[in-house]
Amino acid sequence: MRLHIDRSTTSRAGARTRTVFMARLMVSTAAALVFSLPQAVLQPAAAQAKSARVGTMAFDIPAQPLAGALNAFGRQSGLQVSLAAATSRGLTSRPVKGAFTPQEALARLLEGTDTRHSVTTDGTAIVTAAHLSPLVTGSVEDGSTTLDRITVEGEKVGEGDVSELNISARDLERKNPATIQDVFREEPSVKVGSSLPMSQKVYVNGIEETNLAISIDGSRQNNKVFHHNATTLIDPTLLKAVSVDEGVAPADAGPGALAGSIVYETKDVGDFLQGNGYGGFVHSGFNTNGNIFTTGLSTFGKQDGFEYLGYFNIGRGQEFSAGNGDEVLGTRTHFQSGIGKIAYEFESGDRVELSHEAIKDEAPRPFRANMGTTTGAKPWEPLVRDYELNRTNTVFTYTDTTPEGWWDPKLVLAYGRTKVGTTVFLRPGTNPETYPVAGATDTFNGKFENRFHFDLGTVTAGVDFYRDRAELEDIFEPATEKASNLGAYVQARLEPFERARLSFGGRADHQWFTGTGGQEFDNSGLSGNISGEYDLIADFLTAKAGYSHVWAGIPLAENFIMNPAWTYLPEPEPTTSDNYTVGLLAKYQGFSIEGSIFRTEMENARAARYAYAYAARQVESEGFSIGAGYDWTDGYIRVKYANIDTLIDGKPADSDTGTYLTTPVGEIITVSAAHTFADWGLTVGGDIEIAPKYDKVPDGSPAFKAYQVVNSFVEYKPPSHQNLTLRAEVKNIFNETYADRATYGQEFGEVKPLYQPGRAFLVSLRATF
Repeated sequence: MRLHIDRSTTSRAGARTRTVFMARLMVSTAAALVFSLPQAVLQPAAAQAKSARVGTMAFDIPAQPLAGALNAFGRQSGLQVSLAAATSRGLTSRPVKGAFTPQEALARLLEGTDTRHSVTTDGTAIVTAAHLSPLVTGSVEDGSTTLDRITVEGEKVGEGDVSELNISARDLERKNPATIQDVFREEPSVKVGSSLPMSQKVYVNGIEETNLAISIDGSRQNNKVFHHNATTLIDPTLLKAVSVDEGVAPADAGPGALAGSIVYETKDVGDFLQGNGYGGFVHSGFNTNGNIFTTGLSTFGKQDGFEYLGYFNIGRGQEFSAGNGDEVLGTRTHFQSGIGKIAYEFESGDRVELSHEAIKDEAPRPFRANMGTTTGAKPWEPLVRDYELNRTNTVFTYTDTTPEGWWDPKLVLAYGRTKVGTTVFLRPGTNPETYPVAGATDTFNGKFENRFHFDLGTVTAGVDFYRDRAELEDIFEPATEKASNLGAYVQARLEPFERARLSFGGRADHQWFTGTGGQEFDNSGLSGNISGEYDLIADFLTAKAGYSHVWAGIPLAENFIMNPAWTYLPEPEPTTSDNYTVGLLAKYQGFSIEGSIFRTEMENARAARYAYAYAARQVESEGFSIGAGYDWTDGYIRVKYANIDTLIDGKPADSDTGTYLTTPVGEIITVSAAHTFADWGLTVGGDIEIAPKYDKVPDGSPAFKAYQVVNSFVEYKPPSHQNLTLRAEVKNIFNETYADRATYGQEFGEVKPLYQPGRAFLVSLRATF
């Protein structure tokens, strides 16, 4: 089939799209100004800036050593926290659970610790000993003070667990991500392959995400549908925060954390609203590369314990062009996503919440949606075919916002489903020549846990379960696999003595697995982990180390390759893994440097094909990472480097043998920086990714090509209209022609990989009412 593109028609369509965007942009701006004028009249700019920082949000911080509590406060509030290490020694925080402003939460957390707390006008929380007197310019509630922008000497609270990577609400706002690839683009240890959101897969230290415990708002994800599609498609505009445990994960991360975990948290009413009331926001964006237009609308409210949130986002656009100017077929933007939440908090402190999140992508895609073309295609196969991907996630959560000592419960019940539908094309003359086919996975899962609070820290104990089903809806060979699991776990997080933090735990699991022919396999196993940090030099140098052994049962196969005739010989063995990490972190007056080495070994990793149900693979990932940076009052600069090698059965991995297991990565370097001119409401920044040539590939395969990509942005929040945000970006400034390192098929000469978009100019407007 030959595709002809009328360039003049495309040009006219692009012009119409740009005209529509400008019209909508002006309407959005006008609406924002109309709604914000009363606020501008009633509030001076300084008061508005303050209200943007003190809106209520949900906090869940148990009583624990003060340094750890402030670390959790920083992650949950999005504020940067500065703390002199000497101030925190021997101090234990009070628990904070419920909806509070950041200032209220910080005051509760520090109650009885003989410290003072302050919040600067640029959003930095400062904690000092009570006898110190910071420069006060104005008071706020609960005895805290608001400071002028100053440079604070002391140690900034660390990021968290021994191998934890946190992306906060503040980070997401700065990145303004359009895809999950944008979310992780400054993290060289986390790679996201493909340029199409509906076929993007996440790799942590080279290990594919189905070997990690993945959750969205506490709901376990089970999405191994089709190897040409995304594993967990999610709209990043819904996200509040992302946390990644690289390798070593705690027992309460859930079952199946073979190489770590990824926790996605979506936005809540507390992220937008202070106290009782209601509001909403609108955001519009336009991308010149593909004439892509996106619009998001939200409404939310809170009244006497009742909360609601509704959000809907839609994107439409044409195929984008690669750096060489060629249009990349099958890359139209055509999605809609949304989330709805309702919650009620009783006077007793008991809180219940029900949320439903969904995303749908429907458009013509490359015939094999994770690659461009291949010389191995059958001659009757079209270049593109229609795909429809739907994923939904429904979660019920119960918590107690007024925990007391040994009673701090949490209950989660969730149901998730992912379905991919497309068309099978048979040889001409066959009856039928085409027919629809679909793969669907669903999971019903939940947990009940309680957190016990002690002087030394916390212990979390609980039980969890899942019932997963993978089904191929094929008129000729329908097939189904099922797996159920019951687990119990305990995880302790303690500060046993000064300068030391220790986390250890374990879990026991029993799995029931059913094959496509009704074959049944029962297995049980134990998992354990231990990790810790020790301050070798107080206020300066910290050593970290961790180890975990994980038992994960038998993973379900991919839906689209399931065969009702599978015999499961040899008999499947449960997959296990061992993870190791060791590192050092040094911080001094805003400067930081860190380094770590890591290794993951997976045994009996299930590899399945249509011809056979099970083959055991040994998968290894090893390497090291180095990072350095400097943070100042209004900005930062960071440089990170990761060197990752992956092996399958002792040989260099390739992206085909490594399907659902691993992919080649090699060396990745990222540089990111941003600075805010607070008096003007202007922020400028950018990032660079450098991928040197990588030639540790299977014999006969071409080396991975080197590439360098530069992105930049400028964002403006008018001081007199803090509810408005205007942003302009340039992505791939130098028009590099490349495929992201984790994209499928680059090491195969017969495959043309999916190239990333070439240079693109983006403009967007966000208005909150």
